[in-house]
Amino acid sequence: QVQVMESGGGLVQPGGSLSLFCAPSENIFSISDMGWYRQAPGKQRDFVAMVTISGRRNYGDSAKGRFTISRDNIKNAIVLQMNNLAPEDTAIYICYVNYRGQVSWGQGTQVTVSL
Repeated sequence: QVQVMESGGGLVQPGGSLSLFCAPSENIFSISDMGWYRQAPGKQRDFVAMVTISGRRNYGDSAKGRFTISRDNIKNAIVLQMNNLAPEDTAIYICYVNYRGQVSWGQGTQVTVSL
C-alpha cells in the first residue's frame, strides 16, 4: 500500500486559517486523484475536497466557499487551504490517494478550532 504523508494540522481560533499538505511516498502523484475526508468523534467520515489528475476540483457542502484544494506540482503534493474556520470543522482530516482505483489513506492530522 502506498504511504500517504500529511502535515499542517493544529489548533486554530474561530475565523482563522490553516493549510494542510499531503503527498504520496511513491512517484504516482501526477497520475493520481487525491483529496481529503474528515471524521469527528461519533460522526461518519465526511468528504471534504478532492482534485483530479487534470486539476478538476470537487468540494463537500461544508467546504464550499471556504476551502480551496490545489496541486503543487513542484512539491508533488496537494494543498488544502482552509479559511474562516469554525468549531464544527474540528476533526481528524485524512488524506487519500487514488492510483488507478487503488485507494491509500493517511494516518490523519488533527484540526482543532477553539478559543
